[in-house]
Amino acid sequence: MDKQAIIQAEADYVLHTYNRPEIVFTHGKGMFLYDSDGNEYLDFTSGIAVTALGHSDPDWVTAVSQQATQLTHVSNLFHTAPQAQLAQKLVENSFADKVFFCNSGAEANEAALKFARKVGKTHHDGKTKIVAFTGGFHGRTMGSLSATYKSQYRDPFAPLVPGITFAPFNNLSAAQEAITEDTCAVIVEPIQGEGGVNPATPEFLHGLHAACHAHKALLIFDEVQCGLGRTGTLWAYQQFGVLPNIMTLAKPLAGGLPIGATLVTQAVANVIKPGDHGSTFAAGPLVCAAANVVFDKVKQPNFLQTVQENGAYLKHRLQTLELEQIVEVRGHGLLVGITINQPAAPIMTAARDKGVLILTAGEDVLRLAPALIVNREEIDTAVSAIAACLEENI
Repeated sequence: MDKQAIIQAEADYVLHTYNRPEIVFTHGKGMFLYDSDGNEYLDFTSGIAVTALGHSDPDWVTAVSQQATQLTHVSNLFHTAPQAQLAQKLVENSFADKVFFCNSGAEANEAALKFARKVGKTHHDGKTKIVAFTGGFHGRTMGSLSATYKSQYRDPFAPLVPGITFAPFNNLSAAQEAITEDTCAVIVEPIQGEGGVNPATPEFLHGLHAACHAHKALLIFDEVQCGLGRTGTLWAYQQFGVLPNIMTLAKPLAGGLPIGATLVTQAVANVIKPGDHGSTFAAGPLVCAAANVVFDKVKQPNFLQTVQENGAYLKHRLQTLELEQIVEVRGHGLLVGITINQPAAPIMTAARDKGVLILTAGEDVLRLAPALIVNREEIDTAVSAIAACLEENI
């Protein structure tokens, strides 16, 4: 099919839940994507913080290719080595004692909310209430959507799951008031992604931890977008020195194949029994073979140090642009938000026209989430393109 035939087929047969530009990507290599017209794009989206090793990493390709010749799926009724290996790595390199596997970030958060409610019902007089935060995004399934703040996502599907209330993000006193004896869990992103690349303050997360402990509630960290090396440490919670009871992962874990993971302490695991939750496709051998490669590379201290250094360089380059359109640059590592004093979407489009792919995060925030392999030359290219777009679109 040629380009126009592909676009027309999607218009005819794919449910219209995304607004897509008229670009058909055909292949990628490292930090670059290539379309059907032969154009090259520097990818500072990494598939929304997914392709951590860039496109077509050779070790990733080899692992997936080899596993595909051996075993791709048996369901979760049986054991496979790649899943066991991945689970061991996640647990031994985090706070957690056990991991539940699923297929996406939304599913990981669904599992976290279910587990929290069962803990509350089992050990704490049946309490079920959950506190979430303004600006938070936890997915689009009914449970995760119920903990997602934006009314645009929520209102068309109301009534949602009851018992979830919102407190202002980074407002500790308001959060402390919201967390009561009826609260079974608090769910928060250490760094909000979709909500505008808003980092929590250390004081806020430490305060949430203390409030949860005082009220026998579980603290859930959603690291679907900010976890697994993106901030320059393996987990975002390490930036703040706060341990959760449950943590959710997804986007980068398998480097582009679908996977989610819900990590829990033993106290949570003790409550969950066979049949309480499940997933047919979760963490099959093909996906886990890919995830093992990603994890083994990202966890290396030298790799993480490079992410920290390049993330600091990216923020420095943006902060020294001296453009009046830039209000604030924030983030950790290679998850960076640029608040501007005009709508962000036209700047994203203009950057794409210059061959640089970036994201938005709300009406006035540009979001940068390049692959973790990005180098300084590529950072310079992206920053120059963004600067030019801002200067041309006053």
